[in-house]
Amino acid sequence: MCDIIYEDNHLLVVIKPQNIPSQLDSSEDEDLLTKLKKYIKEKYNKQGEAYLGLVHRLDRPTGGVMVFARTSKCAERLSEQIKNGEMEKTYFAVLDGVPKRPQGVLKNYLKKDEKNNLVSIVPQYEDGAKEAVLSYKVLEEKKGRTLVKVHLETGRSHQIRVQMKGIGCALVNDQKYNEKAKKGDLALWSTRLRFLHPTTKKVLTFIVSPPQEKSPWKDFDLSKYL
Repeated sequence: MCDIIYEDNHLLVVIKPQNIPSQLDSSEDEDLLTKLKKYIKEKYNKQGEAYLGLVHRLDRPTGGVMVFARTSKCAERLSEQIKNGEMEKTYFAVLDGVPKRPQGVLKNYLKKDEKNNLVSIVPQYEDGAKEAVLSYKVLEEKKGRTLVKVHLETGRSHQIRVQMKGIGCALVNDQKYNEKAKKGDLALWSTRLRFLHPTTKKVLTFIVSPPQEKSPWKDFDLSKYL
């Protein structure tokens, strides 16, 4: 199913596999949320459907650490942290090309074409435009590719993929936004998640490495940056 790295009466923290939806979508492929509800129902012998709150999402081709809420109250508190920018989400990505600046903040307005599931950068006042902000730092360059660490300030659909393409450095293996993409898993991974436990108020930090044995991750020394 997936690796569960933390579990208590309030939270479930897991490693989302790449290429499965976070929640049910039009493809009707089995999704992570449904799988985890089944896991909870069976483990705790719950009657009826088990509750599990989806408080944030990862794009289907993106893997890495995710947190789910096991009660509606916890879902509400985690959602509030996200709204207030208190949940820290950090990603690793491998880019085709090298950014002109070794680090920076990208601010754009994005609009999603729901019919075609494509996101584009648009003028601020275009109908449906939503502000997207991230910061990035170059960690390593090799053979025309760049390993970067990305910190999300907002959580827009396809945000990292579109904003990096916007500076001329689309993600490796990105079938939607990289004209040079080859077959393979998207080079984007949710590496670090940091937030307050919704009941104990302790700071929880979870760090998960991308699959270091797979290309293009294996071309970089990830252990230096985790």
